[in-house]
Amino acid sequence: MPEPVPITSVWLTCQQPARDQRRGRYVPASSTHPGKMLPHLAAHAIAAYTTPGDLVLDPMCGSGTTLVEAIHLERHALGVDIEPRFTALAAANVALAASQGAGGMAKVITGDATRLLDLVPAAAIGRVSLVLTSPPYGRSTHGLVQVAGARVRKRAHLYGDRARGNLAYAGWSGLLDGFTAILSASYQMLRPGGTVVITCRPVRRRPDDFIDLPGEFLAVAQQVGLIPVQRAAAMLAAVREGQIVHRASMFAMMAVRKSREDGIPVHLVAHEDVLVLRRDVVRPAGTATVTSPTS
Repeated sequence: MPEPVPITSVWLTCQQPARDQRRGRYVPASSTHPGKMLPHLAAHAIAAYTTPGDLVLDPMCGSGTTLVEAIHLERHALGVDIEPRFTALAAANVALAASQGAGGMAKVITGDATRLLDLVPAAAIGRVSLVLTSPPYGRSTHGLVQVAGARVRKRAHLYGDRARGNLAYAGWSGLLDGFTAILSASYQMLRPGGTVVITCRPVRRRPDDFIDLPGEFLAVAQQVGLIPVQRAAAMLAAVREGQIVHRASMFAMMAVRKSREDGIPVHLVAHEDVLVLRRDVVRPAGTATVTSPTS
């Protein structure tokens, strides 16, 4: 049995570059997903809040990071995503993990997680030990960069299809409404005392327009009945001899420089907020005991 993971308020999740965390553990095409969770962040949360054999759910699983890290740690996992090209990536990553000897099992489902209970196996309802997810912050991210002379091109920076109902295109109020529906269903998926971990960060749409997205998500989680446990910081930077070594993108650095030139004291983002919540241990009357959660 591995030693228990210490639960601290700072998670040192980016001591290796993200590409090194994924190399050989994920299929190369995973780089085309614009908002991947860090594997070490997912593994830390799963190890801290579950035990082998537990069921982990990611209702917005993207390329499958939560699922891969769960089954490598001998947990079982369910993942849902609205974009077929991302669930195909997630399935490929799960298959790769299985070929490498991962001890857990995972199921990937394509569908709209705002209707989560209509998508998942009935046997999984009330059995999930951990919901681990990261919502989209908007329709695009920094993506991958290709430099040709003086020209910079971006690719793999869009979440997917606006027409399909992707929350990345819904605007802030639509995102919060959709995430409320997802968390409400996730609450029902949890076993009594089960944990929810949400990773996110504040969003700056313009230099003078700062949105406390973690605070908004915390309010939504409490609205659906989840109990706050902890708010931690997952590092997006390395710590070397007491110094921060940032891993910010070129676009992030350009945005900070521009803001400072305009007199706005903006700093590089070096961490993600981690919201840890739980479901009450009291089981509601009439909740059935079920088996085979991923079948």
